[in-house]
Amino acid sequence: MNGASSKVLTMLKKGAIGVFPTDTLYGVVGSALSKKAVERIFAVKGRSEGKPLIILISSLDDIKRFGINLLPDHVTYLESVWPGAFSIILPCPHQKFAYLHRGTKSLAFRMPKKKSLCDFLKVSGPLTAPSANPQGLKPAHTIAEAKKYFADSVDFYFAGGRKTGKPSRVVSLLSGKPLILRK
Repeated sequence: MNGASSKVLTMLKKGAIGVFPTDTLYGVVGSALSKKAVERIFAVKGRSEGKPLIILISSLDDIKRFGINLLPDHVTYLESVWPGAFSIILPCPHQKFAYLHRGTKSLAFRMPKKKSLCDFLKVSGPLTAPSANPQGLKPAHTIAEAKKYFADSVDFYFAGGRKTGKPSRVVSLLSGKPLILRK
């Protein structure tokens, strides 16, 4: 980990939010375990209250931090699509995480394929990472575009070149079997 990523890591652990390159697009990231950071992300994005955030994780064990016990069929499915650009919705009825699930009683997780990002997540812990754009606008592909959207309403910008990936696929496991919600 270089000096810049160490500085970002320290900021995230203190509840900061910022624009950071994910495996697909730039995201507005913050600790998924910090209610303050999550609330700030909703505010700076102008995100609808009933639209939960995707949480980036480094391993299946991270899901346990949210009180979710995976069924054997879930584990088999997750191991077949992760790491990769699949965001998987799982049940999370715990009131403790209402600031994340926004009343939906479910959370979406993604384990990125990019090794350097997974290594970062092993140290940072789970991060929320919705795309870097205000709701209804196109995602930022560069830090310059993100700065036009957010200016000084975020705590940091971490450049990672031009990001032209597509948003992840979204798959629900709420009924027990995979249901594709976004291709």
